[in-house]
Amino acid sequence: MKSKSKFFRGVAAAMVFAFASAETASACTGIMLRNADGSIVHGRTVEFGIPLEITYAVVPRNYNFTGLTPLGDGKKWTSKYGVLGAIVFGNLGVMDGMNEKGLAIGAFYFPTEAEYTPTTAENQSKSMSSIDFSTWILTQFANVDEVKAAVDGGEAIVAPTLLPGWPQTVQPFHWVVYDKSGKSIVIEPVKGKLVVTDNPLGVLTNSPTFDWHMTNLRNYISLDPLGVPQVDVDGKALQAFGMGNGLMGLPGDFTPPSRFVRAAVFSATNFKAPNAKSGIFDGFHVLNNFDIPYGSVREKVDGKTHGDQTIFTTMRDPQNLRIYYKTYDDQTIRMVDLKRFDLDAKDVMKLPDPTTAQSVVDMTGQFIAKKTANAE
Repeated sequence: MKSKSKFFRGVAAAMVFAFASAETASACTGIMLRNADGSIVHGRTVEFGIPLEITYAVVPRNYNFTGLTPLGDGKKWTSKYGVLGAIVFGNLGVMDGMNEKGLAIGAFYFPTEAEYTPTTAENQSKSMSSIDFSTWILTQFANVDEVKAAVDGGEAIVAPTLLPGWPQTVQPFHWVVYDKSGKSIVIEPVKGKLVVTDNPLGVLTNSPTFDWHMTNLRNYISLDPLGVPQVDVDGKALQAFGMGNGLMGLPGDFTPPSRFVRAAVFSATNFKAPNAKSGIFDGFHVLNNFDIPYGSVREKVDGKTHGDQTIFTTMRDPQNLRIYYKTYDDQTIRMVDLKRFDLDAKDVMKLPDPTTAQSVVDMTGQFIAKKTANAE
C-alpha cells in the first residue's frame, strides 16, 4: 500500500486522472422492465476480458466501513441497511446488489471517459474507491432521491484508487441506481465531478457518457416491433419474407452504443409480465440477447489476446428482495433471498462458490408409448 500511495501522491495535485480499459475489455448491459401490476425488475450482464472471482455477500446493518484512497484511509461510515450483492476478488465492495429497502446499484465499465477526483488532505475524509462508492450507496440510502441529494451535495468523492486483485491500473466505472418505485439515475465521474442524470429507461452499457447514448437513440426512433405491411408497387404486391422487418436497422454488434440501442428497444417493447416473478424470467430472455460467446469479441494487448465473455447474468426483484443469477459455466438460474438473512448479525456472510458445472437433465427415460392419430 505504501508504494501505491507514493505513486499517486506524486501526480494527484497536478491533474485529474482519465482511464482507459487498456488490458481488459468489458461489455456489460443493464435493463429495467415494468410489469403489469406496477412492479419492476432490473438486471444486467457482466463481461470482462479476464476471469473475475465473483461471489455473493450479505452485509448486515451497523457494519463499519472505511473507504480506500491513494493516500490511505478515507471516508468512514456505518451501514444503515442490510445489503445483498456481488463482490469481486474478495474485496468487500458490493459492485452489483440490492439493499433491504429495494435500492439497487450496478457498476459498469466506463473506459476513456471516467475521470475521478484526486485525493488531497482537504478531501480525504470524503474520498473512497470506486467499489467503496457503490457499497456506500447501498448501505446508506433507501431510494433514488436520497442518493441524488447526497451525491449532488458532495457527501462522497470517488478517488483514483488501485483495487486489490484487479489489473493494476485504476479501473474506470460509472453506475446505474434503481429504487423499488421504478426511479433510476446514472452517476458518472466526468472531469473529476460526479454527474447525476435521470435514467427513465433504466438502461446502461459503457462508454461514451449516458447523455451521448440518449442522443444517439434518436437515430432509431423509426424502429417498430410491428412488421411492415404489404405494399403495392406499380401493381406488383411486395410482401416481407417474415416477421421482424419493423426492426430492420437495429444494430446487432457488441459495441456499447449498439447494445444500448438494443437494450432500450427490447426493454420498451417487451410485453408486460403480470408480476415480478414472471418479469424476472422475461428479463433473462431479454439479457440472453447480449450473451457474448467466448472468442467472438477479443482484443490483443502486448501480444496477448483477451476475449470477452458473459461471465454472469443477474436479475433483481426489489419487491421481494431476491436476486437471481446464472453463470457462463452453468445456465441454471439460482436465487438468493435477502429476507431470509439476519441483518442484525455481526459478520458479513459470503457464498463460498456461486458457480457450478452445467447440469444436463437426461429425458431419455421419460418417453412413453402412445399411439398417434395416424398410427395403424
